[in-house]
Amino acid sequence: MSLSPVPASPPPRPFDEDEEDEGIGGKMSFLEHLDELRQRLIKSLLAVLVGFVVGVVFIGPIFDFIMKPLQAILPSGGKLIYTDPTEAFMIQMKMAALVGLMLALPVLLWQVWAFIAPGLYAHEKRFAIPFVMMSTVFFIGGALFSHYVIFPAMWRFFASFSTETVEFAPRIEPVFSLYVRMALGMGAVAEMPTLVMFLARVGLVTPMFLIRNTKYAILLIFVVAAVVTPSPDVVSQFLLALPMFVLYAFSIVVAWVFQKRTPPAEA
Repeated sequence: MSLSPVPASPPPRPFDEDEEDEGIGGKMSFLEHLDELRQRLIKSLLAVLVGFVVGVVFIGPIFDFIMKPLQAILPSGGKLIYTDPTEAFMIQMKMAALVGLMLALPVLLWQVWAFIAPGLYAHEKRFAIPFVMMSTVFFIGGALFSHYVIFPAMWRFFASFSTETVEFAPRIEPVFSLYVRMALGMGAVAEMPTLVMFLARVGLVTPMFLIRNTKYAILLIFVVAAVVTPSPDVVSQFLLALPMFVLYAFSIVVAWVFQKRTPPAEA
């Protein structure tokens, strides 16, 4: 009796690294997503709390770092004032909270990335560290640019209206609120290259798209500068718009480096 030949097994399918871990996010139920979000939020709040404690410990140097340059711009002998008994204490607590946010920023960004990572391909997950590092550096850099350049220029403009009959004696609460608004606004604007990097990796933005729409970007930059800057003077708005132009140009380079490239076979 002759034996029929055993059919050869099909060759193994080539391994695609994009399929590694693909679909993990889709396997999670809605409640599991909520639990994941809860855990990320708890870790983020703990990081901010630790940073807040550090800010409280060093609140003296932090207060001087923010307020002394502003006081120096006031007319001779001028001081920042407070009229509510709790105002100075609450300002110090808000400063500690701002410091806590800045110190916890890498942890916050890592938690954001970890939450969206299950929905990404394996090769896209490799950009976790560049994403966190770029976001942290650009945000803090934007806040420092506001502290050293934009806000002092705006502050000089406000103080220039002091005369012999009108004295500029600002309260610390609205001053610090304006300071936080400018610092966080400039920090958010400075995230432009990081956002472009992510959009370029998923194929939603290309360098040519950014180049073709430069004129619209310039218009939008001036609109954002006018909205973020409460001062009506052109100098403050230009000081905010100028780094945004530089960031947009740098974003074109980032989009070229991180753009989603078509494999030669598909091209």
